[in-house]
Amino acid sequence: MPELPEILNLSEQMDKELRGKIIKSIRVVQEKCLNMPSDDFTRLLLDKRIEQVTCRGKWIFVELEQGTWLLLNLGMGGNVILHGGDNALPEKCQLRIDFDDGRVLTISFSWFGYVHAVSDGDLAGHSMTAKLGMTPVRDSGFTQEYFFSLLAGRRGSVKGFLLNQHNIAGIGNVYIQDILFRARMHPDQKLQTLTDIQKLALYRGILETLEESARLGGLAYEKDLYNKPGGFRDFLVGYREGQLCPVCGTTIQKIKTGSTSSYICPNCQCWDDGKS
Repeated sequence: MPELPEILNLSEQMDKELRGKIIKSIRVVQEKCLNMPSDDFTRLLLDKRIEQVTCRGKWIFVELEQGTWLLLNLGMGGNVILHGGDNALPEKCQLRIDFDDGRVLTISFSWFGYVHAVSDGDLAGHSMTAKLGMTPVRDSGFTQEYFFSLLAGRRGSVKGFLLNQHNIAGIGNVYIQDILFRARMHPDQKLQTLTDIQKLALYRGILETLEESARLGGLAYEKDLYNKPGGFRDFLVGYREGQLCPVCGTTIQKIKTGSTSSYICPNCQCWDDGKS
């Protein structure tokens, strides 16, 4: 499932390649990924120029002229591929967009995803993006002070807090494994027990983990705009059950944390919950 590093990489590539291009035709193959009937969707976007492409968390924001937005979320997995005029298009895709320079953008989902068209006046009320938290990477407002203020007075587990897209946008169950390991923090540790030193470690763990993957173009099993895989493949503890911790040599464990699984070093990420 693509998370912030992959979506950030895609949005920056799309901005480079598609800024200034005009949408000349749209073919909707699967209407259920849209937020409106396909005819209305096409009518809203057709013949409009792309002004810029950015992202917020796991959502790509394509801003078009005349106050129109194309919002894209790849859900549990998918590809956004830009094709030249002589490139073979994929056999299956949910959406195809042709541009005035002859190139074609295909959007496909492996499970579910969303492609929404929104007018400028309705953007603030878009239910799936309006309450997204701040994006940690490339957002100068995501400071240590801001992060500390987010944690103030909060209760619940650290992992649950980080996975909530209303708190921080873009972190999922893939990168959270190494974020928590860098912070030497158990996923079930309670927010109200964190010291300032632990909060700072968590803040740094978020930035270091996400920025490292973003520099490498995201996960090796995810594709970028040019159908090329990312370069991030070496997790510290994530998905390394049974292997040795890179710090202390303890065997990495896979544990259940709420509705998700977590990979931890039981020595480096030890936490006394007060029940023992």
